[in-house]
Amino acid sequence: MLVGSGDDAAVVRARALAVTSTDAMVDGVHFRLGTTASAADAGHRALAGALSDLAAMGADPGEAYVVLGLPPAFARADAIALADAMSALAQRCGVALVGGDITAAPVLTLAVTVVGWADEPEQIVTRAGACPGDLVGVTGTLGASGAGLAILEGRAQGPTALAARHQRPVPRLAAGRALARAGAHAMIDLSDGLAADGAHVARASDAVLRIDLDVLPLADGVAGVAEQLGLPAWQLGVAAGEDFELLVCVAPEDRDAAESAALLTWIGVVRDGPPGVELLAEGVAQAARGFQHRL
Repeated sequence: MLVGSGDDAAVVRARALAVTSTDAMVDGVHFRLGTTASAADAGHRALAGALSDLAAMGADPGEAYVVLGLPPAFARADAIALADAMSALAQRCGVALVGGDITAAPVLTLAVTVVGWADEPEQIVTRAGACPGDLVGVTGTLGASGAGLAILEGRAQGPTALAARHQRPVPRLAAGRALARAGAHAMIDLSDGLAADGAHVARASDAVLRIDLDVLPLADGVAGVAEQLGLPAWQLGVAAGEDFELLVCVAPEDRDAAESAALLTWIGVVRDGPPGVELLAEGVAQAARGFQHRL
């Protein structure tokens, strides 16, 4: 960074390839201020969600630009807490907050643009490279965010760690870069849920992702929350979304390299067929939908 926040524009020294993503979070849509998120949580989640897209591409994180819309009654202390939370996550992830804007808005609104970097096209992983025969894996554990949201909304009781996973997700930047180096064919971050995001990979790759729901790595406490909600535990793992883990498709011969790159659970395979996701529990086909963006 040559020129940062405070001037008319930021100036950074570029590498060969810029990898850019924009994400937005709005009070009442993506969180409920004072109920499911504090101001600091909202700032953290907005930046984490945007950086998760860079993780899915295997890019090195670079800069972030934030547009902040503040409602009339928003307290100065809350604004400072929000900014501090974003700054703390940026520092943890090696990201420079180099600019943005602040404006009045009807409700708290955050729009974050992040820029990552790579030197060669081969270093970037997209959704479109999954091949029949590939193994399908996920990083970390699933269902924590959806279970945590249910706890925060008072629909269930469970470990505070689940609520924390919803409020303060961690983008898997190191894992994304390592999996890209390990030869990943396709990758996506699980923001909308495995059912929806897996379908994105399937359509982009013109293939079928066959997922074994019986082996999903569910976070501790998810099954108990799901029982209170009257749902099978796998439902929170595939449909609730916002876990911000990575789904990756890897050739069988690269399995060892991928396992050395990140903590993975293998949950399925890629096969030929009409693009889509097949979800199987005890061998029986199941239906689930993740988050659907308004068109």
